Amino acid sequence: MSQQVDDIKPSYPLFRDDEYKDMLKNKRENFEEVHSQELIDETFLWTTTKEYQDLNFAREALTVNPAKACQPLGAVLCALGFEKTMPYVHGSQGCVAYFRTYFNRHFKEPIACVSDSMTEDAAVFGGQKNMMDGLENCKATYKPDMIAVSTTCMAEVIGDDLNAFINNSKKEGHVPQDYPVPFAHTPSFVGSHTTGWDNMFEGMARYFTLNYMEDKEVGSNGKINIVPGFETYLGNYRVIKRMLKDMGVDYTMLSDPEEVLDTPADGEFRMYAGGTTQAEIKDAPNAYNTFLLQPWHLEKTKKFVSNTWKHEVDKTLRIPMGLAGTDEFLMSVSQVTGKEIPEALAKERGRLVDMITDSHAWLHGKRYALWGDPDFVQGMVRFLLELGCEPVHILCNNANKRWKKEMEKMLSESPYGANSTVHIQKDLWHMRSLVFTDKPDFMIGNSYGKFIQRDTLYKGKEHEVPLIRIGFPIFDRHHLHRQTTMGYEGAMQILTTLVNAELERLDDATRGMQTTDYNYDLVR
Repeated sequence: MSQQVDDIKPSYPLFRDDEYKDMLKNKRENFEEVHSQELIDETFLWTTTKEYQDLNFAREALTVNPAKACQPLGAVLCALGFEKTMPYVHGSQGCVAYFRTYFNRHFKEPIACVSDSMTEDAAVFGGQKNMMDGLENCKATYKPDMIAVSTTCMAEVIGDDLNAFINNSKKEGHVPQDYPVPFAHTPSFVGSHTTGWDNMFEGMARYFTLNYMEDKEVGSNGKINIVPGFETYLGNYRVIKRMLKDMGVDYTMLSDPEEVLDTPADGEFRMYAGGTTQAEIKDAPNAYNTFLLQPWHLEKTKKFVSNTWKHEVDKTLRIPMGLAGTDEFLMSVSQVTGKEIPEALAKERGRLVDMITDSHAWLHGKRYALWGDPDFVQGMVRFLLELGCEPVHILCNNANKRWKKEMEKMLSESPYGANSTVHIQKDLWHMRSLVFTDKPDFMIGNSYGKFIQRDTLYKGKEHEVPLIRIGFPIFDRHHLHRQTTMGYEGAMQILTTLVNAELERLDDATRGMQTTDYNYDLVR
């Protein structure tokens, strides 16, 4: 049972060796109070039925694989997008460890974030002492130019007042009076990670601009503002910047973690890299307008930008995904700035149309189940309809009824949306039932969908529904976070991924020697 130094095996295939199989079988039979395999299989098959689905959709007090995370996670991502800023979570160490490892597993990068380590005494008496020590230690140890504070459940349940705590910390000299400490209350038991991003950004904007609007004039800096929202595809930051540069548009990306989440391995550790500067966020009200790339989860930001900065935010504009979504974004930018859409972007659009034409025959009528955040799902569904695909099961845990109504309207306007159903405030255990009772060709979603694929395969190869990994988080594949989903470039990458997944599945089904290989074609 010992390993050989020249042939070290990981758990798989090591645990498939006979000695391990015998050991695990003995453990199961003699030390575990397990049900018979027959009963396990019977129960499994029952969970794939319509009867179980009806019971599943009737549950109220349980969530299984929620397809969302909590508010402070989004607040941390927002803070990471500002220059030399340390995300600071007022709460327990365990929560911050979760946020850091969650991003670390997705981006494969070290994530800077601190907590003030609230424990039982702080939960009873309040966390002001933790805040005072924490801010002082954070500034002295990590030397950020700004500390962005958010909260966890513990701090919110006992009602800690961040504004008072931060002001008291400054009064007692733990950090200088003029040291920037923007904050946001981010209770985990309300909303999701996208809500947390919105709250943190609104906190940033409020801190740097609310009381400094006297000398601000809309359009005076000749720029536009881009607010990305909770965005984990680094390629999306880059493609938006490239398209605006191609148009000759001067812009400010408000929260830009592109560099800090993709630092090079050149022998120099960078705790901070890139990001929106304090000068840029202070100057943001002087822009022509502010574009919200993911408006469904930027409600507080939208209100603040409209009411305080006096920007006329386009409330009809949606995420720039797919052909029409990108068209609308570029035309809106052109209208606001007076800049023409250049020939380079027109050619890029034409290449996308050509790609759609080339692959249309393989994608037409293919059925998809998908989940994710509201803006991503809406953009993805819209692009699927453009491709002639059928998004039959659409699930979004952190969407509202207005989003569902708009989605159903969009689906009703396309023949490919006739068989679609939109589910809000549902989780991936609901999606599992849908995939079993009304089998799609593919699933589109994050890494957690792999367990649904495993379950469908267990029922039989003919029931397997492959997972196409687009979304957040993606833990079990490398470097996908550098890809792009927005703009014409992002549409090209999504299209390439979708059509090649279909062709790979076709190859898998037709490579049987002398059985199905009559259709194992060299050219597809």
